[in-house]
Amino acid sequence: MFSLNKNLGNADRVFRAIAAIALLIATFIAPLPLMAAAGLALTGVYMIGTSLVGTCLGYKLIGVSTCPIKQR
Repeated sequence: MFSLNKNLGNADRVFRAIAAIALLIATFIAPLPLMAAAGLALTGVYMIGTSLVGTCLGYKLIGVSTCPIKQR
């Protein structure tokens, strides 16, 4: 089972938050089909969640960490 150790650095978290906000805005502004808009919205929500929590499941799966503090 995965633990929830932080694996996102501050710069990565800020970038994710900005990108997530852009995706969520594009969801409502861009004239997209429903499934494409739903995909953008879900991606934006996931990115907001990972930036708030500081942990990315994708990074955990491939063993990447941008967090400067080493976890035990």
